[in-house]
Amino acid sequence: MGAIENFIAFVFVLGVMVLIHELGHFWAARYFKVRVLAFAFGFGPRLFGFKRGDTDYKVCLFPLGGFVKMAGENPGEPSGGAPDEFMAKPRWQRIIIALMGPIFNVILAFVLLVGLFMVHYERSAVQLEPPVVGYVAIDSAASRVGMLEGDLIVALNGEPVPDWESVRLIEIAAPHETLEVTVVRDSKERNFLVPIPPDEKTGIGRAGWYESTGVRFGRTTPGLPAEMAGIQQGDLLLTLNGDPVTSWRKVPDLIQQIGGGLTQIEVQRGDQVIPIEVTPVYHSAGTTSPAWRIGVELTPDNKTITTQLGLMDAVIQSYEQNFKNAKLIFAFLEGLLEQRMSPKSLEGPIGIARLSGEAARAGMPYLVSMMAAISLNLGIFNLLPIPILDGGMITILLFESLIRRDLSTVVKERILQVGLVLLMLVFGFVIYNDILKILP
Repeated sequence: MGAIENFIAFVFVLGVMVLIHELGHFWAARYFKVRVLAFAFGFGPRLFGFKRGDTDYKVCLFPLGGFVKMAGENPGEPSGGAPDEFMAKPRWQRIIIALMGPIFNVILAFVLLVGLFMVHYERSAVQLEPPVVGYVAIDSAASRVGMLEGDLIVALNGEPVPDWESVRLIEIAAPHETLEVTVVRDSKERNFLVPIPPDEKTGIGRAGWYESTGVRFGRTTPGLPAEMAGIQQGDLLLTLNGDPVTSWRKVPDLIQQIGGGLTQIEVQRGDQVIPIEVTPVYHSAGTTSPAWRIGVELTPDNKTITTQLGLMDAVIQSYEQNFKNAKLIFAFLEGLLEQRMSPKSLEGPIGIARLSGEAARAGMPYLVSMMAAISLNLGIFNLLPIPILDGGMITILLFESLIRRDLSTVVKERILQVGLVLLMLVFGFVIYNDILKILP
């Protein structure tokens, strides 16, 4: 059922993205009186559709994209010399036609968030708090340079960071970089140079510092100590061996330090504070490596602030959110070019389907938010100067405008062939990467 839900959510999300993207090309082409032969969702054999005028509106077998087919668009096509063919139009008109697809995706991202924020504007309370370190992971980059719990991060590379959201935006875009971290400890400023390693699974930067949050217990594993000791889903963890727990990420490290020893914990259940004794066991959970475990899921006890914004406030917040997301995308692209960031963080069709299903199951606000992020990504990535993509066509047209003549048909065909091969290689890589992420 999960796989079916993921597929349905994926087709819906991709359908909206493709429809809006291709509508941008379609409307621009129609505005400049270019004859459109096909408006398609998907690739491969035609499943169904209808024809109106010169245009075949159709749905194809493989729902992994879509296209608008314009008369005389491809360099190798025989041209009838008709004035309504794509190549017969001035270069500036062709550039606008290519540009409108990505622009429509950016507009969609903006509109989706405006609409969402007017009915459901949700923020994590923790992410809005001053970045006081609640936990420094053992043997992390932050711990090796001497950062401690309770440090208040006030600046990264000289840029003020008023909240955890600001810290995260800089941290995740800085793998293989060294951040100059300014903290306040005991009312005095201290500076640390923290080399940021990439996360092994996602490739994004991870310093090893974490915000202070409460810890909720989730589901227990049958037959393991947590269930046998009476821990229940929803219990709030207060102390572990007498020490307050300041972050859910701290608990697994503490369990490993305790090993198989008797562990005293206190939980809050409703209005009651309940002492519980539990002894970890050395156990392999599913496909993960053996470790000391008590057999319970951990989740941060994050409080969220949910409001409804007026139109102007929603417009401002949508702009700010999309601007932050765009900065992250460009930082990721820069990191790829500098070989600091790993392409493992790219999501392919399988990954997008999984994320779409998870967002759909979490609720409509999360699905809309994710759709906005994907639409923005699609708009920006389509502007990259890669043949086959819209950015590749725009680059060729700008180059032809610069030299004031058309490139030969043979040259254009070779460029498209190289772009197609490159796109297939990227597609194969992201599929392979998606599969690796779901394997042990």
